[in-house]
Amino acid sequence: MVRTSSGACIVATSSTDTPIPESSKSRLSDLLVSKGFVSADQIASLREEVSRILATDSAYTISPVEAPNAGAYSCWLTNAAGWTNTVNATLYVLGTNAYTERFFATGPVRQAFIGRSVLAEFLGTFVLILLGTGVVAMVVLFPSRTPGELVHGGYTNITLGWGLAVTMGIYVAGKTSGAHLNPAVTLSLAVFRGFSWRKVVPYSVAQTAGAFTAAALAYWNYLPAFHQADPQLEKTAGVFTTFPAFPGLPQSGFLDQVVGTGLLLLLIFAITDELNFPPGANLAPLMVGLVVVAIGMSFGGMHGYAINPARDFGPRLFTVVAGFRNNGITDGTRVWWVPVVAPLLGGLLGSAVYDFGVRRFLPRERASQNT
Repeated sequence: MVRTSSGACIVATSSTDTPIPESSKSRLSDLLVSKGFVSADQIASLREEVSRILATDSAYTISPVEAPNAGAYSCWLTNAAGWTNTVNATLYVLGTNAYTERFFATGPVRQAFIGRSVLAEFLGTFVLILLGTGVVAMVVLFPSRTPGELVHGGYTNITLGWGLAVTMGIYVAGKTSGAHLNPAVTLSLAVFRGFSWRKVVPYSVAQTAGAFTAAALAYWNYLPAFHQADPQLEKTAGVFTTFPAFPGLPQSGFLDQVVGTGLLLLLIFAITDELNFPPGANLAPLMVGLVVVAIGMSFGGMHGYAINPARDFGPRLFTVVAGFRNNGITDGTRVWWVPVVAPLLGGLLGSAVYDFGVRRFLPRERASQNT
């Protein structure tokens, strides 16, 4: 065990039969400075100590201590602040040759990490929903005066707008929280990627609250247009939330949401998997946004392609508070549960399809090749 000047500890064990490849050493150093889990001085100290340990004996591996939220093949730094009283931050790195190297740092970290992550989820989802509901408001509340012309781009604008909204939301929150922005993503990461279960509810609540707040701001911004287009607020709740194309067939909308969200999580896992061919140069948010555009264009008609419980339920709660009729909770067909339950189920199914149908066949050396 080595204690750094910052008070953090590094635990390492020697394993002469499993040397660490040069690519893994480089990746360890790079990952130490890629996330702001500790102060700049602590990061520099930890990086120096890890480099010294690895330079002392190339046969050192990182202590194989099990953590309750460890991702089996995760290549991301995972902050586990507070999962025990002593381990404040846990950094996981996928090694090569089918073994995992783990670096454990204990000592001073910013104890407000979960709070920062929750705030980032709130703000990222806020941006996502503000831009998304904004584009729907533009299409619905400002109809074209030219007969036969698409309404401000019509549905094409809506799909493109939502895709860009997702991209911008991910860029806002990605560094701090991982930018789940969707309870279906959070749940799937907890089940399949070792995301901490203690963060699932805070993340989901923050996402829903961000969506609610964004809907309120969009409504305030477009208030004169709402009063002009729908003075009684009887037919414009769809600006904020989704409704089935066939109200008498809720199973159709349910299936649509399962399929759409299944595709979303399958493709997110494929895009972000270090064992696969992840996009470089910070392009993953753009790729995920294009996934949303594609799903909207292909599966947007049956139930409005919510594919996100927070995206639908947060704004729907706002429509109730604002007095919208036919809101799906207190008035009209009670369909609120479909875009809440179905995406959660669909996300799990899509994640399972990727992990058991694709990921388990990928060579473990891929991660080091992509570094």
